[in-house]
Amino acid sequence: MEKVKMKLLYSDLKPELDLIEKELEQAVDSESPLLNDASLHLLQAGGKRIRPVFVLLAGKFGTYNIDVMKQVAVPLELIHMASLVHDDVIDDSEMRRGQLTVKAEWNNSVAMYTGDFILGRALEYITDIDSPRLHQVLSQTMIEVCRGEIIQIEDKYKLDQNLRDYLRRIKRKTALLISSSCELGAMVAGADEKTIAHLRRFGYFIGMSFQIIDDILDFTSSDEELGKPAGSDFIQGNITLPILYARNNPEIYRLLKDSLQKELTDAERLHIVKVIRDSSAIDDAKKVSEKYLNKALGELDHLPKGQASKTMRKIAFFIGKRKF
Repeated sequence: MEKVKMKLLYSDLKPELDLIEKELEQAVDSESPLLNDASLHLLQAGGKRIRPVFVLLAGKFGTYNIDVMKQVAVPLELIHMASLVHDDVIDDSEMRRGQLTVKAEWNNSVAMYTGDFILGRALEYITDIDSPRLHQVLSQTMIEVCRGEIIQIEDKYKLDQNLRDYLRRIKRKTALLISSSCELGAMVAGADEKTIAHLRRFGYFIGMSFQIIDDILDFTSSDEELGKPAGSDFIQGNITLPILYARNNPEIYRLLKDSLQKELTDAERLHIVKVIRDSSAIDDAKKVSEKYLNKALGELDHLPKGQASKTMRKIAFFIGKRKF
């Protein structure tokens, strides 16, 4: 239901997004039935398509041409998809968006090569754009995303990490790809440099807010709403913002410390989820998300008024307040 509500915010982009969806299906098409099935399995699980949406909206601040915009929107979504497949292998995740992950439906090897294949398709797709600067921004983003994933592995089960570690990690893991979606969409549409800079910063700030809300929802939503077990981040050893705030309570700290790297029963998992949910950590984390949201909205104030900035503002509010 929440996903449907969000799509209504950019319903005027539906024809372009339908085109991008078809392009994504073509992009993951393979002569290998196995690769084809695994790639489509991931693609058909759906998603909010936030990155393509921001590419298209950013393009509205320049010379908008859907045939040009899709050359950026499609590979950025493919890069995101590839990272999800690899994430599920690293985190040993069985479920994503309410269905079995590629690694669960097939195995780790199929998942890793499916991710590599999708990433290769993304690189192939974007070669049609003759812009060294664009390729430089994209390649640097991919490098930083990989660094973020490695940092997440290094930081696993470290309950005593600091806030800076967490923010640095989600910047690379989530915010930069959303930031690049805004930046590259404006760039390929020929927007002026000030507009590109404001859109890049908007994407970064909203990306940070987006990930923090994701981390909050891991504790405040049900298994059914998440499409995976609530508290999955903690079970996998990922120390998120609600945990960082909750650990300040000595009793909660001891509970978390004793539960890390243990095989938890469903009852034990749900107990931890409830303890975090009922603590002040959720409100504390929401305040940080709100700060990033306000910074994102501030960037929009510097952009030309129009339907694109209006829609971006609506999406930003929705992201900051979402419950899915």
